[in-house]
Amino acid sequence: MNLDVFLSLFSLMLISLAVFLLSKKLKLPYTVLLVIAGSLLIPLSHLEFFSFITSFELTPELLFFVFLPILIFESAYNMNIRNVTENIYSIGSLAVVGLLISTLFVGIGGFYAFEFLGVDVPMLVLLLFGAIISATDPVAVLALFKEYGAPQRLTLIFEGESLFNDATGFAAFLVILDLIMEGYHGYTSAASALFSFVTMLGGGIVFGLMMGFLFAKLIETVNGNEHLEITLTLLVAHFTFILTEVISEHLIIAGQEIRLSSIVATLIASMVIGNFGRYKMSPDVEEYMEKFWGYFAFVTNSLVFILMGLLFADLAIDLNIALWPILLCIVTVVIGRAISVYPLMWLMNKVGKERPIPRNWMHLMAWGSLRGSLAVIMVLLIPDDLTVPNWHFNFSVKDFVSAVTIGSIYFTLLVKATTIGKVMHALGIDALTGMEQVGYHKSKAQIYDKTLHKLDALLSDQQLTQKQYDKLKQRYESLYQIACLECKNAIGDSDTLIENMLRTYALGIQKEELKDIFQRGEIEEKTYKKITNMLSIQTERIKRGQQQVASVNEHFPIDSLERFVLLVSRLAFWRDHSFKDEELYRYYRALSKISGKVVKELNAVEGSSLSAVFDDKPALEKLLTLYKSIQENTHEKMLAVIHKNEELLSQVNETSAAQSLAVLQEDTLDKLHKNEIITNKLYIMLRHELEQKSH
Repeated sequence: MNLDVFLSLFSLMLISLAVFLLSKKLKLPYTVLLVIAGSLLIPLSHLEFFSFITSFELTPELLFFVFLPILIFESAYNMNIRNVTENIYSIGSLAVVGLLISTLFVGIGGFYAFEFLGVDVPMLVLLLFGAIISATDPVAVLALFKEYGAPQRLTLIFEGESLFNDATGFAAFLVILDLIMEGYHGYTSAASALFSFVTMLGGGIVFGLMMGFLFAKLIETVNGNEHLEITLTLLVAHFTFILTEVISEHLIIAGQEIRLSSIVATLIASMVIGNFGRYKMSPDVEEYMEKFWGYFAFVTNSLVFILMGLLFADLAIDLNIALWPILLCIVTVVIGRAISVYPLMWLMNKVGKERPIPRNWMHLMAWGSLRGSLAVIMVLLIPDDLTVPNWHFNFSVKDFVSAVTIGSIYFTLLVKATTIGKVMHALGIDALTGMEQVGYHKSKAQIYDKTLHKLDALLSDQQLTQKQYDKLKQRYESLYQIACLECKNAIGDSDTLIENMLRTYALGIQKEELKDIFQRGEIEEKTYKKITNMLSIQTERIKRGQQQVASVNEHFPIDSLERFVLLVSRLAFWRDHSFKDEELYRYYRALSKISGKVVKELNAVEGSSLSAVFDDKPALEKLLTLYKSIQENTHEKMLAVIHKNEELLSQVNETSAAQSLAVLQEDTLDKLHKNEIITNKLYIMLRHELEQKSH
């Protein structure tokens, strides 16, 4: 690797940053401009001074073993397993059945379309293309969804489908590639292909679960060492991916080669870390993780999409020859996507296993399916010398598949991606719900209220003159009053809207207080997860217009991943997950604290700026009554636990006090070091002393 390669790499990163800034000004999708920029770099590289720009190339190894695990982990880590399981039928049907339908339609339909035009392209080649192009790319479409404000559930279904059909698509790609290389021999080949497909997905899930829980345990073991925790998350992505590939090369059972899907394994392991392992991380690391992986994903996608443009501009096949096949394939892919969406979603609505999916969502699902990095990876993995019977063209199979794949990617990025916002608006998907309209105006009112308080502080600190203060005060007072009036107009005569806003506000207070309690070490991981799950369920109920709680004694079910952990631990006698008296006391005490915090904040609403927004006294009193009863109920249960074990209170209080003091001491030391009040040597010495005392 020479100097030009490094110069090319960092130049491409610099160009990507410039493209990102340009995309904000032009209000165009970032990934679209990256591909265009990559295409424009080819003529630039013909100049001697810029000849180095193409030295850094996309290789199958780089994409497959370095970039792909990063993209999978970053997306899967942030997926909530409970939300996924609630929508598993729609996600699963699109990711598996829908992808297979699309692959078969592109392969078979494309074959007859080419035959009608007098072009003889073997069906297996078009099936290979179908497997490559049917997997949707989450990167570009999710960025657009966030920008244009797509509903949360629709975004989740899209993201879930994109992640899981990456695995399905890649498994189908490998199966069809094997059929091409080894030849199709009727029923035997079909049965072998089906067996390979099933074992890839099933084996990948099992191995992914094993690796996820193994690394979660390792993260728990090194808790407190931030560098090791972050390194382990990096390893879980790449080590799982590579180890799966190694096992697939050597695993033979009863004379049959068994392949595991590295994408499925990495996806499942990443979801385990995101939903189970994240609670075992240090608080600072857990907060930093999203930024850390978000940065890596940003750099990876920037390089992949700009290099994608370079790849297309440098195709071996003549564009004049490839143009009609590309256009025909684009039409076939668009129709195949529609066929894989509408019947399946109609069937899901008829079966009634999940909440119905609106028709306008189906339209967006059919149109908003963008393609990206995984398709390029699969194309690059096709052997250069791949041949099929009856291939009579003067370009290779790989050149043909590359041309139609990248042409289809260009279509989705240049046409679909640039019109998603308009399509969403035309379908009314970006329209605000009643609660969102109220929330919009309420938030503006709170912002302007905070601004008014800041103005008072600036005047008292003599950072503003009286004249400047009066001018700004008048302006923001007016904006505050308008926001309050618009909020009231949005609420109208609806008692439900204001009550739901209050409930959402109360749950937000509980979540914030609970996180503080957990970070102070007052409750265990399983207690934190149990209460967090309970609050999340209540939040979802409010969004759906359902009752927040059935009663103060309601039992909230745990998510499917937690149930799986409990089952395995009981079968293996691994760990007793039942609540001991001490843990039960802390659980009820935490519930009492967070409900008490809500009672305090709701009582303070009447005399605060929020009274202009939450001016529905009956709704406020109703919610206060609920939280007071919850607080009393949990307090009684807490006392019952103490009565059962009288020595418990002093033990728990002593332990909690020690933990709180330890956290305070560490925070104080960190601030002294951060503000350069003490030297690095003193910081290390004092840190070491505190760690010894805690042990």
